[in-house]
Amino acid sequence: MKSELLTALRSTKGFVSGQELCEKLGVSRTAVWKGMKKLKSEGYNIEAVSNKGYRLLKSPDIIDAEELKSIRKTAWAGNEIVYFDVTDSTNIQAKRLAEEGMPHGTLVIAGCQKSGKGRRGRGWESPKHDGIFMTLLLRPSFPPAKASMLTLVAAIAVAKAVRIKTGLFAEIKWPNDIVINGKKICGILTELNTEIDTIHYVITGIGINVSNQKFEKEIAPVATSLMLESGKEIHRAGLIEEVLEQYEFYYNKFCQTMDLSEWKEEYNEYLVNRNRPVKVIDPKEPFTGIAKGINERGELLVETEGQILAVSSGEVSVRGIYGYV
Repeated sequence: MKSELLTALRSTKGFVSGQELCEKLGVSRTAVWKGMKKLKSEGYNIEAVSNKGYRLLKSPDIIDAEELKSIRKTAWAGNEIVYFDVTDSTNIQAKRLAEEGMPHGTLVIAGCQKSGKGRRGRGWESPKHDGIFMTLLLRPSFPPAKASMLTLVAAIAVAKAVRIKTGLFAEIKWPNDIVINGKKICGILTELNTEIDTIHYVITGIGINVSNQKFEKEIAPVATSLMLESGKEIHRAGLIEEVLEQYEFYYNKFCQTMDLSEWKEEYNEYLVNRNRPVKVIDPKEPFTGIAKGINERGELLVETEGQILAVSSGEVSVRGIYGYV
């Protein structure tokens, strides 16, 4: 009943009466009273006034399934929400849930990860209550060759959501990092389960540094958090909901064209690599050049020795970003 109570409280700017809540939720006044008492114990600031009812004044920084359900505005993203207070990795749990048949749009959230990882198996620091650790499960009908572009869908969704909710100038380091002032605040990891011409499922993991006050010595020079950059507390549930809204919007556009043509130029406006020197760490032969943006397939266009090369794999380092100088 928690999500229903919160939804009812948030649906009005003023007070909502106990009787109205009883009728809307189909429960007794005692049940409403107990529900309100439980919400208060969890940190929700609820004002109760005789002959007026209840009013929600402030919500705590909680990201459990009930809280997220009560603020969800999307059509399919987050249609099912699975929350873990502590888990190994939201990507690992999302794979398990996918194998069990959970539907397209399922969101996996954790308060803390013990085995979070980034691309190429790198670790991702996941301290409890300091960040957002989420994975979205997708069951697309398009061919596996198109799936790599979903990392770019997630990147623009996160960057735009951060700008909207915090006012910070979040940018994208192609293809899977979000940076602010040259430091990383978010990593994205997309994994697939496919056959030759069929996608069984895709999982996109997103880790955002929100309230971190410090980082381990080895990553401190290249990492930051939304709190460190803004000096303000960020409500994680609201940011998660905004990410889901933006992801759904860009994913739906992607599915209409099967490429990024509808929002390629918008993505390029977010791209920190654009018009900057880059080093492409290609396994065969690394090279340097000037990044010119992405094409409709999500490849990074790099101008080098008088020609434009389309980079679709490997890694890219940008001068002044993460220590590449």
